[in-house]
Amino acid sequence: MKKFLLAGVALSFGLGLSSAAWADISIATAGPMTGQYASFGAQMKAGAEQAVEDLNAAGGVLGEKLKLEIGDDACDPKQAVAVANQLAGKGVVLVAGHFCSGSSIPASKVYSEEGVIQISPASTNPALTDDRAGPGVYRVCGRDDQQGEVAGKYLADNFKDKNIAIIQDKTAYGKGLADETKKALNAAGVQEKLYEAYTAGEKDYTALVSKLKAEAVDVLYVGGYHTEAGLIVRQMRDQGMKTILVSGDALVTDEYWSITGPAGEGTLMTFSPDPSKNEVAKPVVAKLEAKGVKVEGYVLYTYAAIQAWAKAAETAKSTKYDDVVKALNEGKFETVLGELSFNEKGDVTLPGYVFYEWKDGKYDYVQ
Repeated sequence: MKKFLLAGVALSFGLGLSSAAWADISIATAGPMTGQYASFGAQMKAGAEQAVEDLNAAGGVLGEKLKLEIGDDACDPKQAVAVANQLAGKGVVLVAGHFCSGSSIPASKVYSEEGVIQISPASTNPALTDDRAGPGVYRVCGRDDQQGEVAGKYLADNFKDKNIAIIQDKTAYGKGLADETKKALNAAGVQEKLYEAYTAGEKDYTALVSKLKAEAVDVLYVGGYHTEAGLIVRQMRDQGMKTILVSGDALVTDEYWSITGPAGEGTLMTFSPDPSKNEVAKPVVAKLEAKGVKVEGYVLYTYAAIQAWAKAAETAKSTKYDDVVKALNEGKFETVLGELSFNEKGDVTLPGYVFYEWKDGKYDYVQ
């Protein structure tokens, strides 16, 4: 009898532990944790970890602790789909990701089929929400048609008498951004001198740079990422070119300057108003900086994606897909980015894009 009683106590204790373990709510962030864009994956990871730490310290979500999973897609579409399936298999209810639009778009189909909410901190291609895979797909960043409109108008206003070239890396993000910028530039009555595609991941862009030099290009708009943009501007300087490089939000990483050095001086780029300067974000920024984290790029955007989902879950009193989707669609959420809400497509209602300039190894608003 004693053995049976002890066995029963052990079983009850075991079930209690199992129940407590299962009570954790699993969420994830997914992006390029490895590969040439890993600096952005590091930004997302830092933001997600801080959000989970802060939420758990405040009692979690609906009284349950959050558990964070990390997915590495290396900005590869096929790998992104595999990661999405893995995360869905682990029972995550939210993915704050992905970074590259070329990853977010195919992954969104998996999340929609599996009932996982996706809030991208960084994917700007309009197709993510215009061709929305399901009602649970959102983003807290802007769109390339917004960013391209700002860029194209700026180029037309400031460089209409200069030779402007537009190049793009053939990715969903790079081509999309370049095409939207070209459209806005042309609509303003300015025609680019050259429109070219290049291959991401290469190290030698001498042939492309020689072509730009032969066309006497004064201003080069790059639809692509910081790694290639950095190499291109450096190789332009090696050929004696003083061409101004202009690009988008993929240059918001210190790694850009580590590639270019002084050659990056004067580079212009579009990005949203700096969230680290928001009063509401200061306590979070202080915690991150105390850990040695540079609060740049998409750190706070990832934090805000998780923050918005958590507030929606509290409003819905549920972490179930349909309940949280309803709350996200109907609510306004105070976040480190400021108060935000989502429109009928899943796009965020936040201020658009502004111009920044790289100077002395740092970027700040264009004066």
